Amino acid sequence: MRLVFLGTPEFAVPTLEALVAAGHDVAAVLTQPDRPKGRGQQMAASRVKEAALRLGLTVHQPERIRRPEVVQLLRGFEAKAMVVVGYGQIIPQSIIDLPPLGILNVHASLLPKYRGAAPIQWAIANGETVTGVTIMKIDAGLDTGDILLQAETPIGPDETSLDLSPRLAHLGSRLLLEALEGLEAGRIQPIPQNHEEATLAPILKKEDGRIDWNLPAAAIHNRVRGFLPWPGSWTTFRGQHLQVWRTRRVEERSIGAPGTLHPQKRRLLVACGQGSALELLEVQLEGRKRVTGEAFLNGQRPETNERLGEETA
Repeated sequence: MRLVFLGTPEFAVPTLEALVAAGHDVAAVLTQPDRPKGRGQQMAASRVKEAALRLGLTVHQPERIRRPEVVQLLRGFEAKAMVVVGYGQIIPQSIIDLPPLGILNVHASLLPKYRGAAPIQWAIANGETVTGVTIMKIDAGLDTGDILLQAETPIGPDETSLDLSPRLAHLGSRLLLEALEGLEAGRIQPIPQNHEEATLAPILKKEDGRIDWNLPAAAIHNRVRGFLPWPGSWTTFRGQHLQVWRTRRVEERSIGAPGTLHPQKRRLLVACGQGSALELLEVQLEGRKRVTGEAFLNGQRPETNERLGEETA
């Protein structure tokens, strides 16, 4: 099938590779323009652009997809369908109307739950135990289009967004091929979403990563797992930024006021809300390397009841 692919992040790469491997004619790949990255702010290509060039595909990087010249470019490819995976721009109706089979989107949640930019992160942060992938037909709304196919998968109790994302990406790539085949053969009937059951997964901000120690330990643990790699989970220690990379739920109860540290031999415990506690397994103090909780104990020697999250004057 003649297709146009629109995508940008690493999550989109397995789907692009699967389309090529399955013999589909990918007429063009659209991805976001190169952006400055890292400390040196060197211009860097998206992961999709890197994959497309490796696969010998034509790449376009328009600043605004809704511009008339871009719409005309896409019309000229005469694609039977388009595939969108994390492209990063809203697709206008003028483009939605182009392909006869529509525009298919690989979305990393079981729609209508977790519509938006960060479905994987919010599903884990909210303590979900099951998630999945939805193949939907794009319409003018935010992830509101009709559902073509869905597949579920469990979320492990300590699984992070960095663990779950590649698993969902490969699940989505297989499901997308199935959806294309079913649509072309007339075997799939789009199913409208129940908008009353919709939940949102908005783009993450740095402040979302600030740890509220008044929350129960389980809720904090879920946010630490979910908010990787951005914005991460963080607090302050002696007035310095402290990144919390990994945590573990523990059985200790009512060890102190929320946010207070409680060193116990080789373990670094912190009191949380509702009398719960959490062990800090890996942390990173501002300007320092990432270390284990035990190494932090040995290096910083925090005192019992010393508090995390206090602001300096």
